[in-house]
Amino acid sequence: MSKVVVVGSYNQDHVWSTDALPAPGATRLGGYASGPGGKGFNQAVAAARAGAATAFVTALGNDDAAATARSLATAEGIDLRDQVHTGLPTGTAGIFVDAGGRNVIVVAPGANAALTAGFVRAQGSAFDGARVVLAQLEVAAEAVQAALDAATAAGALTVLNPAPANAPTTEAMLAATDVLTPNETEFAAMLARHTDRRADPDTLATLPDAELHALCRALAPLATVVVTLGAAGAFVSHGDAQRGDSGPFYRLPAQAVAAVDTTGAGDAFSGALAAALAQAGPGRPFAQALRFASRYAALSTEHTGAALAMPRQADVTGRFGA
Repeated sequence: MSKVVVVGSYNQDHVWSTDALPAPGATRLGGYASGPGGKGFNQAVAAARAGAATAFVTALGNDDAAATARSLATAEGIDLRDQVHTGLPTGTAGIFVDAGGRNVIVVAPGANAALTAGFVRAQGSAFDGARVVLAQLEVAAEAVQAALDAATAAGALTVLNPAPANAPTTEAMLAATDVLTPNETEFAAMLARHTDRRADPDTLATLPDAELHALCRALAPLATVVVTLGAAGAFVSHGDAQRGDSGPFYRLPAQAVAAVDTTGAGDAFSGALAAALAQAGPGRPFAQALRFASRYAALSTEHTGAALAMPRQADVTGRFGA
């Protein structure tokens, strides 16, 4: 198996389901469940279940949620590297899901915000031999940069999932990123932050391909940008390297499934993409890894929850074929 290192957050998720999301000031009845999550852990589980040997670098408190994280990582075969902060709680998230699978999420970072660059750099053995290093933005920005720099030093492909949209990104992060995987909202936020261009996330999917490609090149001139567009699929824009593809930009339609909960779908996509890229042979087109990630993410929405809703590689091939 090929090695993926995920650097990011672990959260204990608290999920409320109801027929419709409540309006401000309103109260609705619904159901409740709790389980593991956090963008980092979701993506680590996705990478592991998609077939890649996976290490996960994170920060935890000294509490029951931290014990749960360790137990689950062991069960998934994930090499957990956790920085313990005894004075902080393990991260938590409140997730509200309606009958159509749509969700709103509030995250309390806790220990995640205290993950240090020094701890990340100290995990040299985790990065040795890594083929892909994947990071998100629910941990301290300095830790994200350290992960990207360690990946570059190790000769690994870097993948940055710039989520959540309101988290800070820097020019140094973009310069160290090989593959960027924003959704519409995240893409529009980064475009406004880093360029003089603007885009409406609600109409992004309707832009002509050449125009969307130009926006991607303005944001990250050298990187491959994969904009996930929900039901409209995904748009790929390559920089200097076309990564085995026949053209510099294209769209991939969404895979039709019976979605019940989209929580964690973006994490499923990024984790599965990292795994597929890590396992790719020489010359394998990027589009093949993208197709697997799209199918993987689609299948994850047919189950409720986040990390534990991630399918396995055999589930994807059994449902959609190779």
